[in-house]
Amino acid sequence: MVKLRLQRFGSKKNPFYRIIATESGNPRDGRFIEIIGTYNPLVNPAEVKIDEEKTLAWLNNGAQPTDTVKNILSKQGIIAKFNAKK
Repeated sequence: MVKLRLQRFGSKKNPFYRIIATESGNPRDGRFIEIIGTYNPLVNPAEVKIDEEKTLAWLNNGAQPTDTVKNILSKQGIIAKFNAKK
C-alpha cells in the first residue's frame, strides 16, 4: 500500500519535511518512490510547496495520506479538488 507522508530533514530542533510517496512498510526516513513537495513549519506562516499534479495522480491511484499530510493538503485545497473529481 502506498502512503503519502512526511520525511524529516534538518538538525535538532530545526525540522524541515519532504512530502513523499512511499510503501507503508518503509521506515520514516528510508526509501521512497517520489518527492511530492516540501513543508517548513518554522516560518510563520508555515511554508508549503506541493506539486499538485503529482499529488492528485497519487491520490487517484489509491495512495493514502497520513493525518498530518491530509491536513496540509486540505489547507492547500488539494483534497477538495480530489473529492470534486470523484
